[in-house]
Amino acid sequence: MTDLICIGAVAGSFGVRGEVRLKSFCAVPEDIESYSPLKSEDGSQSFSVSLTRVTNNGFVAILGGIDTKEQADAIKGLRLFAPRDALPLLPDDEYYYTDLTGLEVFDTGGTRLGQVKSVENHGAGDLLEIHGPGLKDTVLLPFTLAAVPTVDLEQGRIIADPPDGLF
Repeated sequence: MTDLICIGAVAGSFGVRGEVRLKSFCAVPEDIESYSPLKSEDGSQSFSVSLTRVTNNGFVAILGGIDTKEQADAIKGLRLFAPRDALPLLPDDEYYYTDLTGLEVFDTGGTRLGQVKSVENHGAGDLLEIHGPGLKDTVLLPFTLAAVPTVDLEQGRIIADPPDGLF
């Protein structure tokens, strides 16, 4: 498990005074401001965050050290991270996406199905993107209790009961 959790991303610049469009990945989107300062993935940059207004699909924000449109344009796509210990503890049946990525996936009979490449959410629920040597393409497994009855972070594995024909 990593010490930093991605909780937002810079979607681009907003206006000419260095403001940015900010996407929040927090359960309560405006909570992203309360985890300030946020860091870049490698930890080399740190930004204070001040939300100024709501916009389509996110917020307009002022990031510390970003004062011009050119600086804001230069960090488009930058993912912003908070330390794990600053984030709330999750209930037993909830997980941070980063903790699921890389886990081995086995079926209920113990056969290895693959490994979690990423977690996707296109609006209808979370999907585990699974890839592996026996798979021609990646497989999207619904991340529901019926399809994924067991997540064992300590053992680094998921036990899945995928719908028939998925694998």
